[in-house]
Amino acid sequence: MQHKTLTFITRQAPYGNNKAKLIMDAALAAAVFEQQVNFLFMDDGVFQLIQKQNAEFISSKTIGRALETLELYGIEQVLVDAASLQERHIAADDLSIPVKILKAKEVRQLTTNSDVVINL
Repeated sequence: MQHKTLTFITRQAPYGNNKAKLIMDAALAAAVFEQQVNFLFMDDGVFQLIQKQNAEFISSKTIGRALETLELYGIEQVLVDAASLQERHIAADDLSIPVKILKAKEVRQLTTNSDVVINL
């Protein structure tokens, strides 16, 4: 099997629809098949990374627990768009998992160098 580089971009807030879960599931499935997976948080998707979330009040599962499985599945490239953090006044210390923060030029380079980009 030929290995491809897949970049998954999540842009949705963690609650209110199932898009955050869908893209997470797709990335985990790709990682199981030993593909190179990049997982990039942009726009409102950065809210998924905020630590100490509790979704019980809205009868939902907290996304933070799922984020912790990225590394277990071999997804080592967990990335965040710097501008998205800045626009939402979120500091790196507010995030629940270790990430690499990318500038706009690095985001463009990442997507250009990927075989497949899935943007949800």
